[in-house]
Amino acid sequence: MQQSIYDFTLDELKEQLKPSFRAKQVYNWLYKKYASTFEEMKNIPKDLKENLKENYDIQLMEIVKKEISTDGSIKYLFKLRDGLTVEAVLLLMKKKQIAEDGTIEKSEKYTVCISSQVGCKVGCTFCLTAKGGFVRNLTVGEYISQIVNIKRDNNIPENKSLNIVYMGMGEPLDNYKNFIKAVKIFSELDGLAISRRRQTVSTSGISSKIEKLGNEDLGIQLAISLHAVDDELRSELIPMNKAYNIESIIDAVRKFPVDTRKKVMFEYLVIKNKNDDLKSADKLIKLLNGIKAKVNLIYFNPYPGTSYQRPESKDMVKFQEYLIKRGLLCTIRESKGLDISAACGQLKEKEANGNS
Repeated sequence: MQQSIYDFTLDELKEQLKPSFRAKQVYNWLYKKYASTFEEMKNIPKDLKENLKENYDIQLMEIVKKEISTDGSIKYLFKLRDGLTVEAVLLLMKKKQIAEDGTIEKSEKYTVCISSQVGCKVGCTFCLTAKGGFVRNLTVGEYISQIVNIKRDNNIPENKSLNIVYMGMGEPLDNYKNFIKAVKIFSELDGLAISRRRQTVSTSGISSKIEKLGNEDLGIQLAISLHAVDDELRSELIPMNKAYNIESIIDAVRKFPVDTRKKVMFEYLVIKNKNDDLKSADKLIKLLNGIKAKVNLIYFNPYPGTSYQRPESKDMVKFQEYLIKRGLLCTIRESKGLDISAACGQLKEKEANGNS
């Protein structure tokens, strides 16, 4: 099987292509102009194009389904070369603002949520992705192709930056080597030029890998999928907690290098009558004491077959206010894509069942 052209850093591609300046030209076509074939690369000589076609794969995935929400979010289902599928989401965080004279005052702000694996080993009981089990890790090129395909599909200009969250299907730190390289390729100035400060890895809490990631000192942001304040409930929600309990995760987070302007995000999926009470809020405050933390409360997004329920808005607000009054920064994540298959794994499940 051919190796993906998206697997390479610019320096690695310079080693592959001679003269080396051709690598920069190819990078420009891939990441500035979103070329989908080598034929499109007009300033690349014919013999090099033939070499590229013979030795490298440029089409790693295709969009097989997408759903567009009324809030501007777009959920993508990508089909990979081996026929497997993964999801990604383009989130419109802020809409374009146009002045009375027709000029653009502020452009759109986007966040893209991308997948790390086909399936997942973690087995969270609230997550639809877990139903299918783990199949395989995504390659470096498959990480990169998710962003390239979404930018191309939405005509997002090459100089328009966006935020990346590794929060889709799979556990990024369970695909550690490929994830680290993807971070580096995304941040290549001659490529997509997505600053590492704009990249956030969300992990279910593999504490040993959190520590290892901290030692890499990449400058990316860290988000912890906490969801519970005691090991009993967390082990119910995230069975992997039996191996990496809350104490080990918090210890690893305390050692993680945090940008002075940033905080560690703690994601707290709020489930009705499970973890939405003020007693849990009080425990959360004590747990995060001394950490530069921000808590992001997330409404559980129900899907067919789950026994968990979406919390009441009043309980979410009460929980948030309790934390804020006691000095802990807390936001409620605005739910996006409620009218589409927004929950991770929903669109894949729907396609597999033949639903339109």
